[in-house]
Amino acid sequence: MNYAIKNFMKEHFKHFNAAVVVDAAEAYCELLDSGGKMFLTLAGAMSTAEIGKSLAEMIRKDKVHAISCTGANLEEDLYNLVAHSHYKRIPNYRELTAEEEKKLFEAGFNRVTDTCIPEDEAMRSIEKYLLEIWKEKDEKNEPMLPHEYAYALVRSGKLKKYYEIDPKDSWVVAAAEKNLPLFVPGWEDSTCGNMFVASYLKGIIKNLNTVKSGLHYMKELIRWYKEESKKSKIGFFQIGGGIAGDFPICVVPLIKQDMKENVPCWSYFCQISDSTTSYGSYSGAVPNEKITWGKLDEKTPKFMIESDATIVAPLIFAYVLGW
Repeated sequence: MNYAIKNFMKEHFKHFNAAVVVDAAEAYCELLDSGGKMFLTLAGAMSTAEIGKSLAEMIRKDKVHAISCTGANLEEDLYNLVAHSHYKRIPNYRELTAEEEKKLFEAGFNRVTDTCIPEDEAMRSIEKYLLEIWKEKDEKNEPMLPHEYAYALVRSGKLKKYYEIDPKDSWVVAAAEKNLPLFVPGWEDSTCGNMFVASYLKGIIKNLNTVKSGLHYMKELIRWYKEESKKSKIGFFQIGGGIAGDFPICVVPLIKQDMKENVPCWSYFCQISDSTTSYGSYSGAVPNEKITWGKLDEKTPKFMIESDATIVAPLIFAYVLGW
């Protein structure tokens, strides 16, 4: 194997933020080599940034063992899978006027920085097939978690004829194939969450509990962490901040302080964030602050990479994969 990216990074990323990228990647590899597992969190719009091009292979190669993500990242990977050719890129997005933004809206485009997601081809096409599964489970009174509906949709094969990218570049497809443990706190604020509530209010769905909530996810996360931490060290690789990161990292103090049961702290911590350290900011908090909350230990390897995750995360994944 060539190791072109890995060797380039080791040769050129020698100082400052660049050096931390290599240090974090090396420690990631060391954790895995020692039999450890990595828990990944996805915030921001990483799926629209096509993180699946590298993350899917990390999942397939057992370099990621569980994921916490926002509802947006869960659905936007599927949107890109079926509607990629309909996306619109706007390199000069900083220069758009309010009138130009309104024209994008009227044309059915929802903008995420320089990328516009097509409403009809992406969101509405996924809604149609999700609604079929929601209604089926609603009628049978068989509630499921949000990601289980996404997995069921992928496994049904109903989307295959619409694929516009190679499915190997979809991290949700890879996760569904692996049945990867997935946690989606706050799914209700996603587009699909909005669609589900609208379907309930229109009388299409009879029971709001047809989709389980974040409380069910926390219960499942507790079970997962207690079971897995008996067998392996577990690292925490955080992309961005917000609920995708704060929700799962709290499982350790929950078990130790609220349940009064002993489990090890997270055995590795890395966060990629462009949020600067400021008063009260979770995304910008330095890792050591997490020690005071019982999430990390004083000896836990900790890395804070202050940079754009759309640049840094694929590089670290490439390093870990040996590309």
